[in-house]
Amino acid sequence: MTAAAQQVEARFGHLDVLINNAGITGSGQVSPMDAFDQIPSTVDPDMVRAVFETNVFGVIAVTNAMLPLLRRSSAPRIVNVSSHAASLTLNSDLDGPFADLLPSAAYSPSKSALTALTVQYAKELRKDGILVNAVAPGYVDTDSNNHTGVRTVAQGAAILVRLATLDADGPTAGFFSDEGQVPW
Repeated sequence: MTAAAQQVEARFGHLDVLINNAGITGSGQVSPMDAFDQIPSTVDPDMVRAVFETNVFGVIAVTNAMLPLLRRSSAPRIVNVSSHAASLTLNSDLDGPFADLLPSAAYSPSKSALTALTVQYAKELRKDGILVNAVAPGYVDTDSNNHTGVRTVAQGAAILVRLATLDADGPTAGFFSDEGQVPW
């Protein structure tokens, strides 16, 4: 992280937008929808640690390394890529849209932790004018789901671009998708 921050500093002197798109699903399953090895009662704790290491601790490391550069920007923004699977509201509705998803002890909880972390960074950094939000880009066609997603990368990226280019009076500490606020 330090080397990357040094390169950005040497080339640009500041950083306007940090998009944390770190994310692994787990032990190689096709997608969070097929997370057979993430069932809480049988999950390998080492796999859960690996997912949290990337999806949560990696975001902390990168964000903290880039904060000095963000503080030099006139309009700094941090966008953390989360997932609808992070929504406790959606997941706890046993008759809702995620009712058929298998329980997840790794991916979904790591993305829930990321959205919670987003709020904590937003609380800390609002005094510096840094807006920090989480996004759920939808089920995007990527390598992580073996290209089974129904949205294009461009469709998924639209919400990231919108939050990365917010005006100074834009929201912070939010969790958004193209449809608006994602329920916590």
